[in-house]
Amino acid sequence: MHAGLTLSIALAAGVLAQSLARHLHIPSIILLLALGVSLGPEVLGWVHPESMGQGLLDLVDFAIAVILFEGGLNLQWSRLRRQETPIRRLVTWGAVLTLAGASLVAHMILEWSIANSILFGSLVVVTGPTVVAPLVRDMRLRPHMRTIIEAEGVLIDPIGAVLAILVLNVVLSPAAETLASELYQLGLRLGFGIFAGTLGGYFVGLLLRWPGLVPHGYTNIFTLALTYVLFQLSDQVIPQSGILAVTVAGILVGNLGTHVDRDLRDFKDQITAMLVGLLFILLAADIRWNDIVQLWPAAWWVVAALIFVVRPVSVFMSTIGAGLAPKERLFLAWVAPRGIVAAAIASLTAEAMRQGQLEGGDALRAMVFMTIGVTVLHAGLFARPLAQFLQLRLPKRETVAILGVRELSLAVAAELKKGGTPVVFIDSDPKHCHMAEEAGLPVTFGDALDERIMMRARFDSVETVVGLTENDHLNSQYITLARMLFKVPKAFIAVESLDGQALPAHVRQAQADVLFDGPHDIERWNVRFRQGGVEVVELVFTESPKPAVTADAEPGESKPATGRFGELCIFLTIREGKRTVPMRMGYVPKKGDHASVAIHTFDREKVWDQLRLQGWSKNPSEESQSAPST
Repeated sequence: MHAGLTLSIALAAGVLAQSLARHLHIPSIILLLALGVSLGPEVLGWVHPESMGQGLLDLVDFAIAVILFEGGLNLQWSRLRRQETPIRRLVTWGAVLTLAGASLVAHMILEWSIANSILFGSLVVVTGPTVVAPLVRDMRLRPHMRTIIEAEGVLIDPIGAVLAILVLNVVLSPAAETLASELYQLGLRLGFGIFAGTLGGYFVGLLLRWPGLVPHGYTNIFTLALTYVLFQLSDQVIPQSGILAVTVAGILVGNLGTHVDRDLRDFKDQITAMLVGLLFILLAADIRWNDIVQLWPAAWWVVAALIFVVRPVSVFMSTIGAGLAPKERLFLAWVAPRGIVAAAIASLTAEAMRQGQLEGGDALRAMVFMTIGVTVLHAGLFARPLAQFLQLRLPKRETVAILGVRELSLAVAAELKKGGTPVVFIDSDPKHCHMAEEAGLPVTFGDALDERIMMRARFDSVETVVGLTENDHLNSQYITLARMLFKVPKAFIAVESLDGQALPAHVRQAQADVLFDGPHDIERWNVRFRQGGVEVVELVFTESPKPAVTADAEPGESKPATGRFGELCIFLTIREGKRTVPMRMGYVPKKGDHASVAIHTFDREKVWDQLRLQGWSKNPSEESQSAPST
C-alpha cells in the first residue's frame, strides 16, 4: 500500500476515534487501540505502517517532541514548587521502584529473560500526559492532587524514555564497559537535555515576548518549528537528549508570561490530539494478533500485578514523609495510565531488537500495548468514583467572581446573593474591599492577575468570572487568566460601547459575553448609586414585546423595541428556572423569567413605559418593597 494512503487513513481514523470517544465519555486510547488493530494488515488491511519505512520513525520523533513540549507548557511553576517534594520523589524513587517491580513481575510470571524483563520494566515506568491530563481535568480534582499527577505524567516521560534507551543499549551490548559507558551517557543526556531545554526555552520565550517580532498569526507555527529544531539539534549533539530538552523548554515557555499563551496552548492541544490519534492507529496496526494470544493468560496477571502491587508499593514507599495524606497516596497509587510515549518507545525498542537480531521484541511491544489499554481502561472506569469516595474532587462550580468593588458591582453581587448564587470579589484597593465587607459580601484583597490571589479566592469552585472595572485591558486579562489556569467556563465583561455591530476586540479575544443587557456607562451608574438616584426592582417577563416606534425608526416605520434602554435602566441579573445569573447582552427572555433591574429614579415613568412595551412587569411580591438603593 502507498505510504500516503496509509497516513491519510490513520489520520482520519484517529480523529474519528477521538471524536467518538468524546461523545461516549470514554478514554480515547481504548478506541484508538481497537481501531488500529482492526485497520492493520491482519484484519481489514487498510493501514500498513511498514509502507512508511523510516518516515514512521521520523514521525514518532516529531510527535514525541510536540507532545512533551505541550505537556510542559501546561505546568505552572508556582504549583510545581508547592508540590515539589512528592513530585520529585515520584519521578526518581518512584521510577526506580516501578522499574524493579515491573521487571520482577515480568521475569516471574512471563518467564522472560532478565534482559527482556528489565526492558519491559523500563518501558512501563512512564505514565502519560495525554491520558492523565483529560482524566484529571474531567473529574475536577483538588489543585494539589491535579498538579502532582500531571507533573508526574509530564516529567516521568523523558526520564523513562532515556532510561529505556539506556537499558536497550546495555541489552544490545552486554559488557561491563558498555554499562559504564551508558551510565556516563545517561548523565550527559540528562545534563545536556536540561541545559539545552533551558537555553532553548528562554530563547523561544524571549522571541515571543518581543513585541512585533513574530508576525501576527505566525506565533503557533513559529513555536512549533523551533520546538522540533530544538529536539533535533539536541539529539545531534547528545543522542536522546532532545526528549528532555523539549520538556524543559515547554515548562519555561509556559511560565514566562508570553502574550500568546492562550492561543499557543489551544493550538498545541489540537496538534497533540491529532498526533496522538495518528500514532496510536499506526503503532497499534503494527501489532500481530498472534503476539498477543501467545501472552495469554499470563499477561493479565502481569498487568494486574502492575496495577495492584507494583504501583501502590512504589507510591507508598516513595512518598513517605512527603506531606501527603493517606487517602491522597491511595489515589496516586490507583491512577497510573500509560500513554503514547510508552507506545512509541516500545515500538522503537522492538524495531531495534529486530535489527540487532534479538528475540522477544514483538512480544515486548504487545505486552506494553496491552498494559496501556488495561491501565487506561482501569483509570477511566474507577478513578472518578474513587476520587469522589475519598473526597478529593472539588465542589460543584457555582460561584461568580467579580473583579472590581464599586457601587454597580455591589448591586449585581447583592442580587446574585439574594438569588442564592455565591459571590466573591477581587480588588487591590483596601477602601473598595472595605465597601464589600460592609455589605456583607466576601472579598479577596490583592492583584487579580496573581494566581495565588485567585487560589485564595477559591477559583476552582468559580463558574463565572465578571470583569467590571473601567479598565478594558485588565478585564480581558483577568478573564483570560481565569480560564487558562482554572478552566472557568463562563465569562462576562462590562463595556461602554460596541465596535459598530461587532463586539469590542478585547471581548472577542477573551471569548466572553457582554455583561448586562448591552453597553453601559459604568462610571455614570456608580455615581448614580452613590447619590441615591437608583432603585432596584424585580421584574417578571409575561409576554412578547409589542410593536413600538423606536428612536431610530424611519418615519412611518414600526418595529419591535430591541430591549436597549440607553442609560435609563440596566438589567443586573436574570433568574433562569431556579438559578440567578448575571444578565448578558443578547439574552432572549422566556415567559416567567425574573430579572433584577436598576432604574434611574429621575426617568422612572419613561422607563416603565419602555419596560411594559418589552413585556416586563413588576413582580407582585415586590410591589411594596421597591426602595432607592443606598
